[in-house]
Amino acid sequence: MADLAEEEMDNPTFRSDTVLSDVHLRCPSKRHLMVRLNAVGQPVFLSYFKLLWSTEDLASGKHVREITTGREQQSRSGDELCDQDRSNVKEGELNSEGVEALLDDDGDLEVVRRPRGASDLQAEDLLRDIVCPVILMKGKEDAFEDEEQECTCSDVVKIEHTMATPLEDVGKQVWRAAFLLADHILFQRDTFRGCSVLELGGGTGITSIIMGTVAKRVYCTDVGDDLLAMCEQNVALNKHLMEPGGGEIKVKELDWLKDEFCTDPEAPYSWSEEEIADLLDHCSVIMAADVFYDDDLTDALFRTLYRITHNLRNSCTVYLALEKRLNFTLRHMDITCEAYSHFRNTLTDLENLQDGKMKYTVEHIKPDFCQFLVYERIEQLELWKIMAEHLT
Repeated sequence: MADLAEEEMDNPTFRSDTVLSDVHLRCPSKRHLMVRLNAVGQPVFLSYFKLLWSTEDLASGKHVREITTGREQQSRSGDELCDQDRSNVKEGELNSEGVEALLDDDGDLEVVRRPRGASDLQAEDLLRDIVCPVILMKGKEDAFEDEEQECTCSDVVKIEHTMATPLEDVGKQVWRAAFLLADHILFQRDTFRGCSVLELGGGTGITSIIMGTVAKRVYCTDVGDDLLAMCEQNVALNKHLMEPGGGEIKVKELDWLKDEFCTDPEAPYSWSEEEIADLLDHCSVIMAADVFYDDDLTDALFRTLYRITHNLRNSCTVYLALEKRLNFTLRHMDITCEAYSHFRNTLTDLENLQDGKMKYTVEHIKPDFCQFLVYERIEQLELWKIMAEHLT
């Protein structure tokens, strides 16, 4: 029975209504029989993400970027080759001899395919070795491999998460835009040192944890007791990273669809009056990563941004990281980026807002800074900076 279960884990099938982060696509080489579930019945995984501090580590990260960049360039050159061949066909006369030249021995049309270079496999091997999720067990004696138990050094972030979740549970996964924002925080450490920070849609908490290594206090917020409990567990797992700088992370509920902070003392992640006052008096940075996938939630986020920045005692800086996702839609019969387009339109509306109370200045940050976490920094990843200033 156990062998059958392990075989099923080795060949996972995902339902059509589930989504899987690219960060989690690489499966572990060793699997345990899963017995630990979260509150809604999803398997819980643990991943180790190494921070690239040393010159050798940074060179390794650069090597991965060069490989993946080369793969993207190869992809574009392959596409250009296909386009060129199609142009040649259109421009030439399609006589019987020309058509036959495009057919194989069986009479099938030959399609120019992009070659799969050795760099593709090399990049996948590098990433697979670095990010290897482990299924968590109930029993302490079975929880981790011996070498994994020793992985508590100061350059490793440990994150519990789930995989292949329904859309409403995507916050329980780790997404690439969170890594991009984390890289920027680590690259601009002095900018954030000693700050009071609010994260909207913190999910597993990885970006707040990175921010907690330099900031004075981080309010990591999201909705759902199950997700917030996972976030709180990740904060506890990485407490040793924040201790040297004295940073503090508070996990709190913040629902963008509500106009007020949750202050119900019976709620596990509610705010005290003192915490709300501390946030409004001292917060100078607000951040969010990969939360722009639904138009209604995007609208709610920007309303929350306006409400909070308007109520802050001082001006603040907002950082928004996202991945521009391309989708083929039957409605358009073409590749579109509807969620991204809505985000950009809403961002423009915020910048053009003239209410006599707030001024928002938007700036795109080019993602060419150092990479401290190993992941594919694809060209679809974007980072935006918003300066929110009081006019009165």
